[in-house]
Amino acid sequence: MSATRYRRFLKLCEEWPRDETKIGRDLGTYLRQRVASAFREGENTQISDPEKCDQMYESLARINGNVYRQRFPRAKDTSFTGVTAEECKLLLSGNMQQTDEDKKGLWTTLMERFSSKPAEDAPEKSTEK
Repeated sequence: MSATRYRRFLKLCEEWPRDETKIGRDLGTYLRQRVASAFREGENTQISDPEKCDQMYESLARINGNVYRQRFPRAKDTSFTGVTAEECKLLLSGNMQQTDEDKKGLWTTLMERFSSKPAEDAPEKSTEK
C-alpha cells in the first residue's frame, strides 16, 4: 500500500506547477523536497500514520485541482486594495528592483521619518511668551 501512496505523491509532484520567479520560496519545490524526505526509501517506505498521509494527499490534490477556486468563484479579480492578481504576482515574485528606500529596512525608515528635523531644515520657533 505504501507503494501506491508513493506513486500518487510522485504524480502530484509532477502536476504541481513550479514558479521560477520564487526561488527558495516556491511551494512546488518545497512539496517535492518534503515528499523526497518523507519517502526516503521510495516504494519501500513504511508510513507510521497512513490515514494522515492519505488526508494530506487529498488536501494537496484539492488545492492543485483548484477545487476551492471553482467552488467559491471571485466576483472580481482584484483584492480590497484594488491590486490585480498579476500585479500581486509581480510584487511577490521578488524580481522587482529594490530601491534604496526599500533596502534601508523598516526601523531605519521609521526613525528617519519621525525623528526631529535638523535645525537648518526646521522652522524657527518663537521663544516669546
